[in-house]
Amino acid sequence: MSATLAKGQNGPLATNDVVISVQLSAPADLSALLVTERGKVRSDADFVFFNQPSGPGVNLQPAQAGQAASLAVSLNAVPAEIDQIRAVITLDDASSNFGRSAPPTAVVSDSSGNRLYEYRIEGLETESIVIALELYRRQGAWKVRAVGQGYAGGFAALVTDHGVTVDEAPAAPPQQTQAAQPAHYPPPTAPAQQSPQFAAPGSSYPPPSGTGYAPPPGGGYPPPPGPATAQQQGAAQQQAAQPTGEVSLSKDRPVSLQKGQRVTLRKEGGQALTFVKMGLGWDPVQSRGMFGNRTVDIDLDASVIMFADGNPADYAYYGQLSSKDGSVRHQGDNLTGEGEGDDEVILVDLTRIPAHITSLVFIVTSYKGHTFEQVRNAFCRLVDGSNNAELARYTMAGGMAFTAMAMAKVFRAGGDWKMQALGEGFHAKHPGEAIPQLGRFL
Repeated sequence: MSATLAKGQNGPLATNDVVISVQLSAPADLSALLVTERGKVRSDADFVFFNQPSGPGVNLQPAQAGQAASLAVSLNAVPAEIDQIRAVITLDDASSNFGRSAPPTAVVSDSSGNRLYEYRIEGLETESIVIALELYRRQGAWKVRAVGQGYAGGFAALVTDHGVTVDEAPAAPPQQTQAAQPAHYPPPTAPAQQSPQFAAPGSSYPPPSGTGYAPPPGGGYPPPPGPATAQQQGAAQQQAAQPTGEVSLSKDRPVSLQKGQRVTLRKEGGQALTFVKMGLGWDPVQSRGMFGNRTVDIDLDASVIMFADGNPADYAYYGQLSSKDGSVRHQGDNLTGEGEGDDEVILVDLTRIPAHITSLVFIVTSYKGHTFEQVRNAFCRLVDGSNNAELARYTMAGGMAFTAMAMAKVFRAGGDWKMQALGEGFHAKHPGEAIPQLGRFL
């Protein structure tokens, strides 16, 4: 029996040989991009499509007339430098879009035809191309993740963004769909099956269609409602008392930041960092009961909001795993926080962040309304994406009676990028509720 994936979910692959196929009513092609951790192919040989049906460990298998081909993948034959295999569906009619027909379904099967995973790709409208699934490495094993990232820029633009050389450049740059965005994040939909896990590694996807949040009316944030309570005033005084000096990165050991401290994103020799990872982690507390200890079922979500001066311009969170420019990538949602290491990871390519973006605020929200009094060991850490070396870490001292936490911000300072540990609580259950409250951290 196959497992049903929802967007962002992932699951393990216990077999070496798998087949990726698609079911859809419109004529379409299936292709594969074999990319490194940076999200780029090593050469054009890592692009498998109808004119180049074989690649390292991946073969395009023809199908019956009117049906899309399938991808046969031998995972142990995939070169070690390849971190992900992205399966792409492209409509034959470039003037059409997925919104005109029933949603496509991507299927992962073993070599005997037994279905392992199915993913119905909902929510596509104006796009004619979609990155359906990706197979990726995680701690020496392979997993599959439901991506569902639509792309309206044309096939040539998609593969070019992944580093593939095309014979003819497109006549015009890819046009992003200018569909209006809702004023708040939509509430997450419950996945059909909870057994697959979240949190897939990966690098930058090409820009998805759509726009970011519109700036709040008046060009800024409204003041907090009502007068400050004694608790809020005390928290403000405590914040003022925190150290706000700047420390330097060290090549010998990670820097331990205190609340309010800053660090310039340059290595000890002065070289500017270009590709970083922000790892965020936490553990739910255990409560004692009549039948022993029980872990509280807490659903925390990490997000990053990108600001242009004082206005929110873009974001990445569990419902949209890539910023529209592709510079920030969320690796997926972890529903529980159990286990060691990072619970969620956000990748940031500093070289691709648009010039008008001035700050990135990293937050954690509690979807079910649990407060951080029920969370322990909450931390954020900065990692050099080129070698996975931890550079800086900020660990919260203890839980607070808030449902959201501003963990850190990365911001421009002259020609440099800096990171500042925040550790400030507020009340919000999802990023849409958090955004109007983040102006005080800019």
